[in-house]
Amino acid sequence: MPKNSPAAPPRKPARSPAVGATENPKGAATEPAAPVRASEVDNYTAALRYLGERVNFERSRPDRISPEAFKLDRMAALLDELGNPQRDVKCVHVAGSKGKGSVVEMTASCLTACGYATGVYTSPHLVDVRERIRIGNEQIAYNSFAKLTQKVGEAAESIRKKHGEATYFEMLTAMALCYFAEQAVDIAVIEVGLGGRLDATNLVHPEVCAITAIQLEHTALLGDTVAQIAREKAGIFKPGVTALTIPQAPGVIDVFREEAAKLNVPLEVVGQDIDFSYRFEATPDLGPHARVCLTTHRSNFEHLPVPLRGEHQAHNCGLALAILDKLRDRGFETPERKVAEGLAKTPCDGRLEIVGRNPKIVL
Repeated sequence: MPKNSPAAPPRKPARSPAVGATENPKGAATEPAAPVRASEVDNYTAALRYLGERVNFERSRPDRISPEAFKLDRMAALLDELGNPQRDVKCVHVAGSKGKGSVVEMTASCLTACGYATGVYTSPHLVDVRERIRIGNEQIAYNSFAKLTQKVGEAAESIRKKHGEATYFEMLTAMALCYFAEQAVDIAVIEVGLGGRLDATNLVHPEVCAITAIQLEHTALLGDTVAQIAREKAGIFKPGVTALTIPQAPGVIDVFREEAAKLNVPLEVVGQDIDFSYRFEATPDLGPHARVCLTTHRSNFEHLPVPLRGEHQAHNCGLALAILDKLRDRGFETPERKVAEGLAKTPCDGRLEIVGRNPKIVL
């Protein structure tokens, strides 16, 4: 096309066939294919199709999801059918409205650098669903993913009559816990999917739990005030397990302290109960970035560069460092030099990731 020619009008996209439908050579939709049974899942493609047939709230409009859809009975039954793999996995549990994925990635990267086989469970994924289940930076293998889909699917089908159909997220959560147990990871860092109290991940018993910034989100499901949402997030607190958080919107810390008192949970706020500071600077090697300091009687993390861009990541980094500090009480060695190395290797996919310079393009 000549340089100055007008662009051709966009073609109207063809209407997609229904999920599971096949097409004949002329493009007309035929009857939907029969649903896949778990026993038939023998490869990655079949696993994706099987999971794609589950209810997926991540792809649903919030106003079309009933709050009654979230309950732990089915997830507890599913894990029980699988032998309760969560009991064999030491973990860190991270909830929050914003920043929980960043805290998970920084914490996991540091633990990996400290020499631990570290499971990572996050959501959603960017490109490949296997991103959600990793050990360090290694995604679960295709064949392992397929085998676990079959295993967890068969367990889900066995409890379906009594508890109903397992959801997409419940399936993946169970698969992650099975995988981490099978691989005997030293510790796993697990991100809450939605809320906390009734989230499918909330059957773990963590070494430490953490809550990032609380904002209005999913108000139809979690409540229409930050205090109500904070109470749902605090549902991950476990009796006697240290809980960590950062400075919050007015009223949120009060909710956290109230919920912590009910369960005898030691609650500490980074920057209030834990000595923490940060500054923003620019250097030739790193460009604009934040540096943080966090000090306790166990740890002295000084002037560490925050690996993720944005001033807001300073508190997330402080929370990750506080988690690493508390893990020292649980028998994990997190020396400052190794933690610094781990922070520097934190993946930043999709978190103010610069993919172009002229013009500047940020994901």
